Parts: sequence; C-alpha cells; structure tokens
Amino acid sequence: MQLRDYQQQAVDAAVAHFKQSGQSAVMVLPTGAGKSLVLAELARVAKGRVLILTHVKELVAQNAEKVGLLTTAGSIFAAGLDQKDSSAKTVIASVQSAGRNLAQFNQAFSLLIIDECHRVSLDKDSQYQQLFSHLRQHNPTLKILGLTATPYRLGAGWIYQRHYHGRVGSTELATFDCCIFDLPLRPLINKGYLAKPVLLDGLSAQYDFSSLTPMSGMDYSEQQIESVLGKMGRATKLIVGQLCQLAATKQGVIIFAATVRHAEEVLGLLQENGQQAGLLTATTANAERDQLIVAFKAKQLKFLVNVAVLTTGFDAPHVDLIAILRPTASVSLFQQMVGRGLRSSPGKTHCLIIDYAANGYDIFYPEVGSPRPTSKAVPVQVPCPECGFANTFWGLVDSDGDIIEHYGRRCQGLLEHIANAASKQCSYRFRARVCPDCGGENDIAARACQHCQSQLIDPDKRLKEVLSKQHHHLFRCQQMQLSDQQGVLQVQYLDIDGNPFYRHFKLDTAAQRRALYALFVYPHSRTPGLKPKNYQTAGELVADQEKFRMPQLILLKKQAKGWQQLDSFFDYSGRYHNPATFSGSAD
Repeated sequence: MQLRDYQQQAVDAAVAHFKQSGQSAVMVLPTGAGKSLVLAELARVAKGRVLILTHVKELVAQNAEKVGLLTTAGSIFAAGLDQKDSSAKTVIASVQSAGRNLAQFNQAFSLLIIDECHRVSLDKDSQYQQLFSHLRQHNPTLKILGLTATPYRLGAGWIYQRHYHGRVGSTELATFDCCIFDLPLRPLINKGYLAKPVLLDGLSAQYDFSSLTPMSGMDYSEQQIESVLGKMGRATKLIVGQLCQLAATKQGVIIFAATVRHAEEVLGLLQENGQQAGLLTATTANAERDQLIVAFKAKQLKFLVNVAVLTTGFDAPHVDLIAILRPTASVSLFQQMVGRGLRSSPGKTHCLIIDYAANGYDIFYPEVGSPRPTSKAVPVQVPCPECGFANTFWGLVDSDGDIIEHYGRRCQGLLEHIANAASKQCSYRFRARVCPDCGGENDIAARACQHCQSQLIDPDKRLKEVLSKQHHHLFRCQQMQLSDQQGVLQVQYLDIDGNPFYRHFKLDTAAQRRALYALFVYPHSRTPGLKPKNYQTAGELVADQEKFRMPQLILLKKQAKGWQQLDSFFDYSGRYHNPATFSGSAD
C-alpha cells in the first residue's frame, strides 16, 4: 500500500526526530487524514517492539487492521474485543486494558505510539502515566510519540512545550516535549482527500447561549445549559423540523445534543416526524451501542443523536450532515464534532455542518492555545515588535478584517531552533505587570517577579491599604470619551453613577507628545505591540477613540486643586469590581 505524500512526510519527521532526540513528540493530523496508516508504517520501520495505545475499541480494531496491511500482523490487547495478546512485535492495545494488566507488558518496547494523545494528562495516577512509568522501567530510552487532530486541552493549553515552526506551546502543563509535524486541514480538502465542509449558522432557528460563562479551565456546565434550553423549547422543535427537511437529500446525519435530556427531546421529535433515529449517551450499554452504530453505518438509521460520545474513534464516511446543538468553549471539541463528517465517500461531494449553538469557530484556523475570552473573538495574527514572530492570539476585527483589539500577553516565538535544547521564549510582553522593585516585566497574573523574585503586591491588598487612608478614591469606569478642546485632548471617564474624571494632554511640543504616548496611548491601546499612529493633533486621537480601551479602575488622591491619578488597572479581576465599593465624584 502506497502512503500519501503527507503521510510519508509525517513518518519521515518522526524517524528524523527520534534519530537525534529522546524527547517525546506529537504529530498533528486532521480527522480523516489517515493516522492509522502513519502509525502502521512507523510500526513497520521500527527496529524494536512497538506498542500502539488508544482509548476506544473501535480505534484498536482500526489500527490493528492497518498494521496488518503494512507489516506483520500485530496482536490485540483489548477486553472490549475479547483479545488479550501482547506477544507480537507490534501490540495494539486499549489504555484501560493495558493499565489493568501491567504484568503483561514486562518485555521491553522501543516505541510507544498514543493515538488521540490529547487525552493524556499529567496526573501520575492516570492509567496513561502509570503505564508510561511501567514501560520505562523495562526500557529507560523508550521513544514516545503522540498523534492527534486537536493538540489543545481546555484549561491546560497546548499538549506540547514547543512547535517546530518556532512557537512556544505550554511551558508548564504540556504532556509532550515538542510538536514535530502539523498538517493543516485545507490542503487535504483541496486535494480531494476529505469532503468539503459547508459551515452555516442555524437557519430556521438558533439557540442563544451567549449568556453562558465557561467554568474555570472547563467547558460550560450542564446546569447552565439546561437553564438556557428551558427557555427555548420552540427552538428545538423548529430545528428538528428543518433537519428532517434537509435529511431528505442526505445519506447520514449526526446530531450533537447538549445534555441527555436535550438529546431525548430531539430523539422524540425526530420520531414524531417519522424518522429512523438512534440515541447514544455515556450510559448506553455496549451491546446497544454496537447495534446502533452498525445500523447507522448500514444506513438503516438516517439520524444518530449523541451527547459527547461520537467525537473521537467513530468512522462513518457516508455522514454528510452534522448538526451541532450544543455550546462549547473548546475549539478542539468543535473540530472533533465537525471531523465526523469530513471523510470522503462515494456520491459525497461535501458535508453540511450547521452550528445551531452559534459557537462561531472557524475550522480552518489554528487553535490559539488559550480559552476564548469573548464570543466575538477570532484568531488574529500579531507580529512581535522585538523578534518579528507572527503570533496567533484571540482578538477582535472590524468589518474590513483589521485588528481593533487583541488579548495576547507574551510573544510565543522561540529565539532559537527547536532542535537546540537551549531554545528560549522571546521575552517581549504585549501586556505586563511591572515590578516596583526592579522595573522588570512579568505576566499580568504573576505573584512574584521573575527577575528579582520580589513578591508582587496583590492589587486587592494594595487597594485595601490605600483606601483605608483619607483622601483616596477608587473610580470604577463605565465609559471613556475623547474630545478635542481647542487643540487639547480631553479624556473623560464616567463612573457607574455618571460622575466624571478628566485628564488633559497638550500636543504642541515633542515633549508633550511623548508624555501623551507614555501616559495615554500605550497604556490604553487595544492592540499593544502594534505600532500606533504618529498622532499630531487631538482631533486625530478623537477620530481613533475606538482603538483605545478604558481602564476598569482608576485610583485617585485628593489634592488642593482636584483629584490626582495614582494608578490605572486594565486587567483587574479582584473583589473591588463590586459597585457597592465605590462612591463620590472626581472632577
């Protein structure tokens, strides 16, 4: 069997990496790109024994089939397939079965391959990590390679520390050392290897989940979702009605519901409309699950409704309609859902993907590596003014696609090539917390200075101390307005009660303009790191006032002639957000 060009390139990248390094590695291949053939070819060329791990029996069987096509048949170790044989040169196993039978893996393996490796965590008690430790006891030089379509974990970030394109990943929570191969989705579609996705928002109706806030490091809670869905009963009926109409010209439809109750409602509406449909949840018995999947693949069922079950390890190439009825804060999960419909199949030219939850992700864009800050945020490219690296951050754009704000903190560029163990991350910070002792820049959430190790004063602690004194006031900004006062820039801040505080900047001399940039333009910029205009008049600033962000809080001190600004807080998330804390005017 001849590998496709990109599959051979992936194999070559892995061989080249492990010839020069013992560090763990990740390869990123989109759903439908043929990861099974890549790992099968790696098993063929490996000199020692190979263990291929995955988390579901369907992938164990699929990977074992491909290994048998390219090299000597491997042995399967998976209770779900009623086989527990670890004797062959290549062993394909489920992590659950292998983790419960460590004694069956006492012979040394030279290469460990983890399919769907984004599921691996750093938890020492996890089955993955326990198995890794056991295998290393028998071969300390074990090579570890992960394959995934989605190299990002919600709450942890990138699953690797650095990328071969010269980008930093997650320096603290990464489970792998480096990404050595990363294949975009678009070339596979352009070459006809994958079906073309046609992504639309809800047509006849749409859920409004914009009020939801994801839990820290996690997705939206089921309780939050149920609360919103309870107010949108008619929307579900309209959505299901539209799907029934669209399905008349479709081969297979997968529906991703938000909760079990929601899925049961969708199933009931489908059946009321005379549709043959099945439902899969995490509690569906294995025998029933297998029966439903077989019936769906045989096209005896047109619809398959599920709740977070069919995101990985499911292969039904005939699927040509994906309906997403659930919100998610995870780009990875969204990509996995879409991926279920991208495999090519006879008579299939494209896959219709309808996002009824208005998640708003672009499946062709790279993941950003941090949670989405707002529902309107999109990936934007921001060059570093120091090293020139093209960072991808979350940001906001105008109707012309120009960046009006970005949320990047630090440049993600590596100053030296990935192969050099001394590679360092660029030190430029787009947003920073300055140490009062040494003047060094730190992450805005840092507790200690990375330069002098001084403890950075907690904003709440400092505010509490200052506000306990007389003549100090904390001004909570609700609005900021720029105006031209006979050539002088006036910045008016309004608090929650409509009380104003004013600042004024002259622009007559070079020194005055330098002060303007230091005190207003740079701190208030919504696009830090991007070179601002060379403002010469107050009118120019007023015309661009949408490019400036207001501070959340301003610390003021009473002087004989009015209020003096002591500090501004732009990235504040402490307890002084409470409006009850604030009173008084500043004018």
